Amino acid sequence: MAFALSLHLLAAVIWVGGMFLAYVCLRPVAGSLLEPAQRLPLWSNLFTRFFLWVWIAIITLPVTGHWMIALMGGFKYAGLHVHIMLGTGYLMILLFLHLYFAPFQRLKKAVAAQDWPAGGKALNQIRQIVGINLILGLVTVANAAGGRFLYG
Repeated sequence: MAFALSLHLLAAVIWVGGMFLAYVCLRPVAGSLLEPAQRLPLWSNLFTRFFLWVWIAIITLPVTGHWMIALMGGFKYAGLHVHIMLGTGYLMILLFLHLYFAPFQRLKKAVAAQDWPAGGKALNQIRQIVGINLILGLVTVANAAGGRFLYG
């Protein structure tokens, strides 16, 4: 259980922490200091590296989550906070999959073609999805940490 929980927590910290850094810290600075010709390649390259870690996280989180549920005796023994965590986690994964296969691919294409208006549009879509996923991730972390105390 300790190994599964450790992997689970590391994957969540990497994913949610990366979104927090990108959305809250880097985005405003990059937007104020860089022109589109520098900003869009920065984001495309940053996301290429970060999304590798997100792929690892979206595999690790469900595997370790279901592993821990099985070790506890199954879903009937899992608290409400675990069911909420599963729901928000799978929603986050679905949003990431959409982000990766739609606006991120458009961003990479636009950057390769130096089509800054199209790249800006794709980056704005990514920003919106990351914003939603960041909120869901923070709610999920808070639920994971304190949900068992709230829901019994």
